Amino acid sequence: MRIIRQAAPLLRASDTPSIINISSVAGRLAYAMRTPYAASKRAIVGLTNSLAKEMGPAGVRVNAILPGIVEGPRMEGVIKARAESAGVSFEEMRETYLESISLRRMVKPQDIASMALHLCSPAGGNTSSQAISICGDVETL
Repeated sequence: MRIIRQAAPLLRASDTPSIINISSVAGRLAYAMRTPYAASKRAIVGLTNSLAKEMGPAGVRVNAILPGIVEGPRMEGVIKARAESAGVSFEEMRETYLESISLRRMVKPQDIASMALHLCSPAGGNTSSQAISICGDVETL
């Protein structure tokens, strides 16, 4: 919060002032056995909404991106550990994860970056106080 307060004068002087907070799809979905994590991600959405109200009159847009299951080494480790715990193969557990996503694919880091670029650009000029899920329509985590 302190960094946002310090950045506020610079943002107000910018041509396309924008703040993007990174939350998680867990900020809008129930996340069993991870209550503190889900609560902290929901708090980022609340922070986003409040900052949008506070900074909007100065033209500063504030949004949150809520990534879903992001492809990469971290997620591979999660799937591997969960597969071992369940006594199934990595491939079976990966398929279980993909079945929870209507698009049947994980989010790529570039998907998140592309949304951030859009929100910071003039094309995102009237988008503020939004929690935007980049998740392929994941049902649960």
